[in-house]
Amino acid sequence: MNHLTIHEIETISQIEGETTKKNLDNISRTDAYFAYFKKNPDIVWSFLASMVSRNGGWNMCDLEGNIFREILEPKTRKELFLTFERANWLIFHDVYPQLLLYHYSTKINRPMFHLLPYFKCSKFIQNEWERYWREGNRERLTTALIINEQNVIHKPVILQPVYKKQVFHSWIFKFQDWLHFSCVLFPTCGGELYGASVNGFKSLSKRINLGKRLAKILTHPRLFSVFFEFADKTPHTGSRNDYEQYFKTRTNRQTPILRATFPIIEHNHYEYEDWSANRLVSPAWLHFAARHRHTIHLTDWYFEKSTQLELMLAIQKAAHIKKI
Repeated sequence: MNHLTIHEIETISQIEGETTKKNLDNISRTDAYFAYFKKNPDIVWSFLASMVSRNGGWNMCDLEGNIFREILEPKTRKELFLTFERANWLIFHDVYPQLLLYHYSTKINRPMFHLLPYFKCSKFIQNEWERYWREGNRERLTTALIINEQNVIHKPVILQPVYKKQVFHSWIFKFQDWLHFSCVLFPTCGGELYGASVNGFKSLSKRINLGKRLAKILTHPRLFSVFFEFADKTPHTGSRNDYEQYFKTRTNRQTPILRATFPIIEHNHYEYEDWSANRLVSPAWLHFAARHRHTIHLTDWYFEKSTQLELMLAIQKAAHIKKI
């Protein structure tokens, strides 16, 4: 920390403390992202992150719900939970200092992004924050943050040997379309669901494209206010009941709440490397507009998927098929 003022050193320390405190579990992260957005409504990515993080929590709790407990072995469920949790934790660990530094910069009306290297943020995202400060292009910043977060988790989660072998190459993951882990849902208080999914979750470009499509759905002029209403009105517990409570038709799915189900995970820090020093940023990531090939209204799809899962469980029980 050479050549830093006492004030800058204190700022770094405060941001580190705040990030550690909020990076406790999926609930604290989801709430932190949304609270941040309410204070900084120009940073749309933070609202997107809170909604995607809600999905992460629902996916975690699904693993201990009435269907997946019957289909999946405890070991498989634990590996999938740890994969969700690790990716969730890594993204927050990387991005929350960026968000706090931007908020602080707006308070003193002076950019402080020269401090980002002290939080081991990529050179790519440092340049993008500086650019946003100068130009104010919200859409570009949202896209840049999506690019950065997916690159941040690519090597330590997606390509990490243990996760790669036990999760991403497993039979269960190849049937992820059945389990819709790769679908992100945006609920409304009217009981409707919107969202998008990705085939080929292991592909960096496909995950970035999904993020861009989700940002487009979230900021749709007709839909933004109903998504915001849901997020503001509905505490995040990790249970699917968070949004199924608004349905006009009940489902037979039962999922527990996260903090009654999973322990707090102590994460090991990883060997940091600046992904942007070793990987070229594809022009398509930054400049190609997201296009929806399928409907974004997923209420009917969701009920159909729930029925399929119940059928899958019934077949497995009738045929005495072993858990995965």
